[in-house]
This record gives sequence, C-alpha cells and structure tokens, in this order.
Amino acid sequence: MRALSHYQTLISNYLSELHLTKEPKNLYEPIEYILLLGGKRMRPVLTLMATEVFDVDCTKALAAATAVEVFHNFSLVHDDIMDEAPLRRGNETVHEKWNINTGILSGDAMLILAYQHFEAYEPKIFRELAKLFSKTALEVCEGQQYDVDFETRDDVTIPEYLKMIEYKTAVLVGAAMKMGAIVAETSEENANLIYAFGLNLGIAFQLQDDYLDAFGNPETFGKQVGGDIIENKKTYLYLKALEFGTRDNKEQLLHLFSIKPSDNSEKIDSVKALFTKTGASKATQKAIQEYTFKAFEKLDLMTISEEKKAVLKTFGENLMNRNV
Repeated sequence: MRALSHYQTLISNYLSELHLTKEPKNLYEPIEYILLLGGKRMRPVLTLMATEVFDVDCTKALAAATAVEVFHNFSLVHDDIMDEAPLRRGNETVHEKWNINTGILSGDAMLILAYQHFEAYEPKIFRELAKLFSKTALEVCEGQQYDVDFETRDDVTIPEYLKMIEYKTAVLVGAAMKMGAIVAETSEENANLIYAFGLNLGIAFQLQDDYLDAFGNPETFGKQVGGDIIENKKTYLYLKALEFGTRDNKEQLLHLFSIKPSDNSEKIDSVKALFTKTGASKATQKAIQEYTFKAFEKLDLMTISEEKKAVLKTFGENLMNRNV
C-alpha cells in the first residue's frame, strides 16, 4: 500500500481526464467545477486503498472510486441548495455561482454519470457494485430527509440522530470501501467487515464534522463555521447539551434554536458557549473516539496482513484528529 497522496493524485488525474466540458455547457460546467474543487477525496481514496488491502492493483478500482466521488459531489450540490449554503471547500457553491435550477439539473446528471462508471466492469462485478450503490444511494436520501425533518422537531433522540448520520454519511464511506473489496473479489466476510469498518469510521467522521462546524477554524474548515447552528440543526452537540444542561441551559438553547436572527454571530457564540458549559463538546469528542475504536475492532477481524491493518488504523486515527 502507498501514501495517501498517491491515491489522491490518481483520483485527481482520472477526474481531470474525464473531459466533462461539453454541450450544453450550463449542464456540464457546474459538474466539472464541483468535481475539480479538490478536497481530500476521502471516499474514493478508501475505494482504492481497500482494493490494495486485498492485493489487487488499485487502478482497477478507479472507475468505481470515481462513481463514489461523483455521487458524493452530487449529494453535496443538492445539500447546499437545501441548506442555502454559500460556500463549499472555501469556494462558491454551485447554486450561488450559477443558479438553483442549474444546481438541481447538474446534480441529477451527476447521479446518472456515477452509474455509468460501473460499466467498466464485467457483468458479475457490475451487478454487485450497482446493487450496493443503489442501496447506498437510497439510504443517503433517507438520511437527508431525516436531517430535514429534524429541523422542525423538538423531540429528536440521540439514537434517531445516530441513525440519520449513519444513512446520510456513513453508509457511503462503508460502501466506498466495500466497492474496493468487490473489485478485488475478496471473500464475502472480508467485504462485509471492511464495510463495517468504513461505516463506523463514517459515523466518527460525521460527528467530527459536527464538532468542527461549531469549533473549527473557518480558514481550514472550508465551510461556514456555525452553519448547523444557523440552520437550527439538532446535532449530537445540541442533543448532548439538552441532556446534560440545567433547566436554564435547556430553555436558553431551545430559544436560540427557535429563532433565525438577521445577525447570526451572537447566536453562534451563545450556542457554542452552551455546548462547552454543559459538557456537550467533550461528550462529542468522546463519541468520535468510541466509533473510531469500533471501526478498529472490525479491522482486527479481517484476514489481511498486520501491516495493512496498521495502514488503515493510521488513516482512522488521522481522521479522528483532523481539523479540516
């Protein structure tokens, strides 16, 4: 297995050679724009890494990895529209740079383009990849709907929230890794274990994302810090603050999450102070660690070399300690 940067370069080069700019330009230029904005490309990298974990050349998984990346970016384009987000990876979101209708249509096209990449594989592998992809894509949509529903509910539970982030975020991480296993044609047990590894890592990743949304550095985070607070999203931080807070803490938090002021800076600062005061911020950091360790437990059960387990474990540890 190789350095993370090697896989990132492979994916970036592959994407840059897709030649997406064609007619009509207003459909394809936004697709090329979002795909070439960069980012860490964690999900396709995991597909390539998983393939090499099972002793198969990762370049055989480039098409599957690209499908994962195209789908992920499709979901971001539509999520940004729903969230009215101004920034993505430190740049204008597609709907801000073009318009909402273009964002919707270009996103739709990206979903179709994602499926087309599976056509590079023989029927048996194509079928397994497409079956997993369809299941995952539907779960991502279900997770997004849960997320939307939670915005207007005051009775969201922590188990409900964890299910939402599992579907919205973690299943795609698990599927990305399992796709590498499918391309490598490893055992069903190994494929399922690496899916579980990715799933738990994905939950840890989303909890970390929630944490960084409130406490991250805006210069490195790449998104608007405090965006979840502005949108009144019931994140793990919020739910833990309600669980741990005093009556006054709860009343204050419920009030802050019932308003949408013209100037959000005071609201963001007040909510962050409550997250810290109640211990919700520490509880979230603890949960990130716990789900990362759950991922490592699945890793230990896989029939691969200790060296390869160590590489995946290091990846997970770095993910847990990221600040972007």
